[in-house]
Amino acid sequence: MKKNFSMIQKNRILILFAFAVIASLYACEKEITVDLPAAVPKIVVEGNIEQGQAPLVLISKSSSFFAPTDLNSIQNLYRSDAVVTLSNGTIEEELIAICSADIPEELLPLVTEITGFTAEQLSQVNICAYTSFNPQMRGELDKSYTLKVELDADVATAVTKINKLVPLDSLWFRVSGNTDSLGFLYAVISDPDTLGNAYRWFAKRINSYPEWSDDAGEQKDQGFIAPLGSVSDDVFFNGLSFEFGFFRGTAPNSGKEDDVNDERGFYKIGDTVVVKGCVIDRGVFRFVSSFEDQVASSGSPFASPANVFTNVEGGLGLWAGYGAVYDTVICQP
Repeated sequence: MKKNFSMIQKNRILILFAFAVIASLYACEKEITVDLPAAVPKIVVEGNIEQGQAPLVLISKSSSFFAPTDLNSIQNLYRSDAVVTLSNGTIEEELIAICSADIPEELLPLVTEITGFTAEQLSQVNICAYTSFNPQMRGELDKSYTLKVELDADVATAVTKINKLVPLDSLWFRVSGNTDSLGFLYAVISDPDTLGNAYRWFAKRINSYPEWSDDAGEQKDQGFIAPLGSVSDDVFFNGLSFEFGFFRGTAPNSGKEDDVNDERGFYKIGDTVVVKGCVIDRGVFRFVSSFEDQVASSGSPFASPANVFTNVEGGLGLWAGYGAVYDTVICQP
């Protein structure tokens, strides 16, 4: 009996001690205010050029981490007063700015791909892009393109190259695991025997949602979407033919039913998918790879902090050349 009483006393002492420690921690609590230095705004480039296509470039200025990110504030980031010059090594031309309401229909998919805005959202905001209607400024294979941006007394430059094409050898859909209708896309590619090749994968579903869907009659994807992990280089498969697979990417801020339910990331039997396989240069590979690493590790306390690489001198962002090949697959088991 005495032993039990002693144990009870001991437990009470331990509990009281624990409460005392907690109370002391709260008593030492002090509000700390950290004054972060104001970030110096930099030119931000978001642009690409593809063989046979006109250049498309969006220009903005970087903003504070704590700045608002609503639609109006994002709209105000994009600038239409920059001087944007493009050179293909032979011809140099100042690009012209065209705004949302004036963007040609054939360029809308590219604008939605770069900005993440849908065509409907673009009709509600005034975002301007720089381009050229000169046929001689359309992208050509195996050619480098130099971009120069002048804005608010700042200057930024970037160079990218449209590398020679590497076509897909084959492309198919495969149902995944125990699912009865959902799966992924797979392909085989033969890498040239020259170390340093790099690739990026995009895809777009061109069939429409069924009549019972909330999005009935609407094409499933308005533009080409790159899934997370969309880039690779040939450091491990130089000169080899290899098979690879990709899940379905999701458009930014999408609220569509198959982007928020169990079908997220999957293609579905009956989908018709256009695949865009791109050869990219090292600058594009490094930017996208570092950006995707940051997205994948976002929120993880164990992730190593690192900056996103940029190929823009004097600024931020990406100027990308794409050597693109297209193929179409109908998703059938």
